[in-house]
Amino acid sequence: MQPFHRPGDTPVHRLPAQVKIVTALVFVLCVVATRRTEFLAFGLYFAVLAGVWAVARIPPGWLAKRALIETPFVILAFALPFVAGGPTVDLLGVTVSEQGALAGWNILAKGTLGVLVSLTLAATTSPRDLIVGLQRLRVPAMVITIATLMLRYLEVIAAEARRMRTARICRGHDPRFLWQVGATARGIGTLFVRSYERGERVHLAMVSRGWAGAMPDDPRPVGRGAWLLGLVPAVIAAAVLGASL
Repeated sequence: MQPFHRPGDTPVHRLPAQVKIVTALVFVLCVVATRRTEFLAFGLYFAVLAGVWAVARIPPGWLAKRALIETPFVILAFALPFVAGGPTVDLLGVTVSEQGALAGWNILAKGTLGVLVSLTLAATTSPRDLIVGLQRLRVPAMVITIATLMLRYLEVIAAEARRMRTARICRGHDPRFLWQVGATARGIGTLFVRSYERGERVHLAMVSRGWAGAMPDDPRPVGRGAWLLGLVPAVIAAAVLGASL
């Protein structure tokens, strides 16, 4: 599992987590609300994100590797122009459905921007700070509890899966061969059982260390300057959306 947080000491990293969460949410809402035919607006959204990456010192290659999670949606977006009905147009010498091409562009543009915004937030905000930011935004305590346990539990599951894979390979297991699918399936079942048993252990360990459903927080209020600086991308996105309506 590739880490999504990229530690740093840039102005974007130093912004309070709740400011970045609100900015990311507003930015994504502006992207979703933009009409699919406003091609210039999507280009401006990407330019704003590129500016944030430059300030936060996030390499494009780092983002590209982790953006592969949207590959199934990209395949769907490229397939729609050829499978959808309706009027057709010539695109680069190929006859495609006009509505299918617009629908595919809509999925590709908005999906990619959404993924990139999420990756930018994750790269500049540690998991603990994300939980604290949600607390400061008065997110329901049950959601905070679920998110906290998920973050702690995923690390345990990933480590257990790596140990089981190493043990199988040491015993001669090679997952590239089809006849070893059975061993892989049994390994997944074993991982599920172990994960179920580990659940109570993880929870008990957290409770024994003083966890009471909330992360420790700094009571100092966030200044207006941090909000003004952090909301700049969201304000630009809202302006772009307003201009395109």
